[in-house]
Amino acid sequence: MTVSFDIARLDPAAITPTVAQQIRSIVVRATEVDGTAPLSEQAVKAVTSGNEVTHLVATSGSAIVGYAGVAPGTPSMAEVVVDPEFRRRGTGRLLVERALSEGGTGARVWAHGNLAPAQAVASALGLDIARELLQMRRPLGAPELPDVVVQDGISLRTYRGHQDDAELLRVNNAAFSWHPEQGGWTEKDIAERRDEAWFDPAGVFLAFEEGTDTLLGFHWTKVHPPEAGENEIGEVYVVGIDPQAQGRGLGRILTLAGLHYLRNRGLGDVLLYVEADNAAAVHTYERLGFTRFHVDAAYTRR
Repeated sequence: MTVSFDIARLDPAAITPTVAQQIRSIVVRATEVDGTAPLSEQAVKAVTSGNEVTHLVATSGSAIVGYAGVAPGTPSMAEVVVDPEFRRRGTGRLLVERALSEGGTGARVWAHGNLAPAQAVASALGLDIARELLQMRRPLGAPELPDVVVQDGISLRTYRGHQDDAELLRVNNAAFSWHPEQGGWTEKDIAERRDEAWFDPAGVFLAFEEGTDTLLGFHWTKVHPPEAGENEIGEVYVVGIDPQAQGRGLGRILTLAGLHYLRNRGLGDVLLYVEADNAAAVHTYERLGFTRFHVDAAYTRR
C-alpha cells in the first residue's frame, strides 16, 4: 500500500505536549521492535528542551510517522526515528537526507545499533561511517568484581549536592574537551540530570586529592528502567579524569566503585559506551570483564 507523507521543519514553539508525546510514542514502539533505542537520552530530551535543535517531522495526514533532530555543533549531529508501521516506504531515507542537508557541511547522522535498515539507507545515500561508538556489557555476578583499592593521597566519596558542581564541571570539560556531546557542559546540564527520576547521589563517585577540594575524577552511574523486553540495567554513565591526574589508576578505582554500587542495588548487568578507536579504554574495560554488545555508527556524506 502506498502512503503519502510530508516532511516539515517545526519551530520549538510548535512542539506542543501532544506533538512531543507522539514523537516519544514512536521512540517507544521503535525500541520495542528493534531492541535498541533509536534516539539517545540527549536527543529525546531535546524534543522539548532543545531550542537550538532543528526539528523535522514526517507526517501522513495528521499523524506523525517519523522524527529527526539535528543538534548544532562541529560537526552537527542528527538522530532519526521512523514509526515501525511506516517503514520501507522511503520515509527514513528522506528524513536522513533532509537532516544532513539541514546540518550543513560535515553533518553526521547516528544509527544506534547500526541495524540492517540503517545500513541500507546509508548505502542508498552513499554515506560512510565517520565514527563508531561501542556499547559494552558485563554481568555483575560473574566474573567476580575486583575489590576497590584506593591509593594513598586519594579520598573517595559520593556526591553531596550543588557544592560539588563547579569541580564536576571543571573536570568534565577538561576531560572531554574533544568530545562533541560530553564536552562543554554547563550548570544546566548537571541540573537537568539531577532532576531526572533515575538520579541517585549515592551513585556519583568523586575522587579528590586527599585533604583538598580538588577533584581528580568522577564516575556517574545510571540505572535504566526495564524496556524493550530487557530487565533493569545499570550504566557506567560518565567516567571523567582530570588530564593532570592521568596515570594514577583513577579510572579503574572509580569504575569499580560504581560497579560495586550497581551490583549492591541488585542489578544483574551493566553497560557502557566507549569510542571504538579508543584502544586504551576498550582494553581497560575488557580487563574488567566487559565484552562488545553492539555498535552505534555515525554516518556522513562521502
